Amino acid sequence: PDSGWPVVIFNHGYIPPEQYRTTERYIAYVDGFARNGYIVLRSDYRGHGSSEGEAESAYRTPDYSVDVLNAVGSIRRYAKADSNRIGMWGHSMGGYITLRSMVVDSQIKAGVIWAGTAVSYEDLLLNWTRPSWSPWRDLAERWRIASFAEFGTPDENPAFWDSISANTYVADLGGPLQLHHGTADYSVPVSFSSILYSEVQAAGGEIEYYSYPGDDHNLSGYFTTAMNRSIAFFDEHVKNLSE
Repeated sequence: PDSGWPVVIFNHGYIPPEQYRTTERYIAYVDGFARNGYIVLRSDYRGHGSSEGEAESAYRTPDYSVDVLNAVGSIRRYAKADSNRIGMWGHSMGGYITLRSMVVDSQIKAGVIWAGTAVSYEDLLLNWTRPSWSPWRDLAERWRIASFAEFGTPDENPAFWDSISANTYVADLGGPLQLHHGTADYSVPVSFSSILYSEVQAAGGEIEYYSYPGDDHNLSGYFTTAMNRSIAFFDEHVKNLSE
């Protein structure tokens, strides 16, 4: 296009940094957006793949969100991209990063979140239970204990926990959101998407929410349906803005 291609900034979910490879996983997702006329920028967070820096945590530090916002700034300077037509997609942890990015940068036109952890720290720390077989259960418990020891619980210090939660600022979203979540997701509670949906509605924002009966964290059973809905949403709110 004369104005440049529309863009999807693609925020992948948690993969242990030592296992992460740039060109592995999410292949069908990236392909789906690219085949429908989008530049897809799937960044490696710091310490992932060939990226410099040390991998920390999306929840304990702002590092990955900073990386993604820098990716948005970079693609705006890319000659083949349309800097006025940028959307953002995120899965799981990437959904959390997507919400954080969108309340900071109001020029991100629309966001799509699959099975996102985009909820308050109270929910992340107290209402995100992992099954006994989860390899992240012990890590999550250590994070909770250390956080409460340093900052107090959400009941004891609500001002602090609210101040660092993107959900506190959903009124600052510059564009609409679309949510997708499987009801049999054992990694991230389906209630997390319901909570975000209600919060954005209460703030007067534009939001859609699709739940998929019996589906898992990756929406394996309804993948094609969820992808088609995601593409149609970006087409309406990103691609067709200047047409």
